[in-house]
Amino acid sequence: MTDYTKLEELYREWNAKINVISRKDIDNIREHHVMHSLAIAEYLRRFYGEDGWKAGESVLDVGTGGGFPGIPLAMEFPELKFTLCDSIGKKILVARSVAEALGLQNVECVNARAEAVPGEFDWVVSRAVTSLVNFYPWVKGRFRRSILCLKGGDVDAEIDEFCTKCRVGTGCVRKWSISEWLENDYFTEKFVIEIGKDYLCPPVFEKN
Repeated sequence: MTDYTKLEELYREWNAKINVISRKDIDNIREHHVMHSLAIAEYLRRFYGEDGWKAGESVLDVGTGGGFPGIPLAMEFPELKFTLCDSIGKKILVARSVAEALGLQNVECVNARAEAVPGEFDWVVSRAVTSLVNFYPWVKGRFRRSILCLKGGDVDAEIDEFCTKCRVGTGCVRKWSISEWLENDYFTEKFVIEIGKDYLCPPVFEKN
């Protein structure tokens, strides 16, 4: 796995100036932020294998904040192009500065709402931005493959509401419990939620 020591140091330095990570959580950067972000990479490995992210594909990280999940994913997938967007300028300043300090040539940071970012992307990712009902209209018609969201809490009810209000079939939604990979209480109720354009291969969303 990539060495994230420098990334951790950079966030500690920046967080002393601009609070993008809770100061109570600053000692858990790797586990609660880096590893949480990389759950998307593990999900792709488990469910897609060689058919996952491919060289040259584009990824839009919506509401990236200080750069999660986009920066850890960009470090793991240097052959992909990542666009990180957030409407809060000081957060994008941190993300851009960290990406530059890490020498990430595959990252562009944009101070804008998702709706204002031009173009279409192969994938869309996000980490605890808003409800699926609110999120989906921002990127509907803007992705070629799937949306991958890091979510927590009562995701079953949220998926139900999303499928009903946004008229998306449950077969296009899949949830995966991150605790299957990271055995820690912090990840007990945290999931990767995939929303595909077409029917996803089993196991699709099912209530427990």
